[in-house]
Amino acid sequence: MKRICSIYRSTRKREMYLYVLRADALSKVPEGLLAAFGTPQLAFDMVLTPERKLAREDINLVLENLDKQGFHLQMPPPEDEYIEHLPDELLRRNDPM
Repeated sequence: MKRICSIYRSTRKREMYLYVLRADALSKVPEGLLAAFGTPQLAFDMVLTPERKLAREDINLVLENLDKQGFHLQMPPPEDEYIEHLPDELLRRNDPM
């Protein structure tokens, strides 16, 4: 299953992306989502296949969402995600024991 996809970046939320089938463009994206997303800016087009690896998304979920709903929304990572990877000793330094 090969899909030609357009990826748009949000003008409102850093690192939020919207994947759509290039042939459909934004026609299947709900109005409410577009309003919250801001003016979509085309980042790039790419061919998606089940074998392709994506940096932050599960390719199978992206393809499934494209088939079922006509789009896939990639949310930005949590801003404090880095803290989860700090050693416990650093996380405890500010604890008021």
